[in-house]
Amino acid sequence: MPDRIHDYHEGNRFFHDRFDTRRLADAWDERTTEFVDDFARGFIQAADFFFLATCDHRGLPTLNYKGGDPGFVRVLDDRTLAFPNYDGNGRYHSMGNLLKNPNVALLFIDFENPRRLKVQGAAEVRLDDELLSEYTEAQFIVRVTTTEVFRNCPRYIHKYQRLDNSPFVPREGCETPITSWKLQPNNLPLLPANDPARTHGKNAERQ
Repeated sequence: MPDRIHDYHEGNRFFHDRFDTRRLADAWDERTTEFVDDFARGFIQAADFFFLATCDHRGLPTLNYKGGDPGFVRVLDDRTLAFPNYDGNGRYHSMGNLLKNPNVALLFIDFENPRRLKVQGAAEVRLDDELLSEYTEAQFIVRVTTTEVFRNCPRYIHKYQRLDNSPFVPREGCETPITSWKLQPNNLPLLPANDPARTHGKNAERQ
């Protein structure tokens, strides 16, 4: 059976043959698609977080958590996802990697009803994307053109219950609180000139 989506290499095939899973692997590959189907669309647009994998200029992987309110990742069509980049620690590990290597993997997990979905594709950072105005305090938008979309076995996903939403997710009509690490005296001088924490810190010093 020829490979359709995955280009299985000799490493993959070593384990397929060692544990007699070649038939299973090829069958799963037949169920892998480039497109976001109805199940994947619903899963992605209900998610309030995902894990993002990128690679740096050395070929070394970086894995980050991205969170927001449900719907912060949008399915624009059956080959395109979009999500915002919010303020972080200023290192831009993942986003900087995308300017060197656009290949990405996104892992969506539902811990309350154990299931997971993996998306692979090519990402584009768009500083002036038309969606930017629809995300409060977003710095820019990342669009992902999907190349592989498939469900992963959920057997080993531990069941967890979400207790609360992060108060730091930017929301329209709500002042975003300032994270405590920015207010530490050794960090304040390092912040961007327009960071609200600078003004907050100066006001606290006057009190």
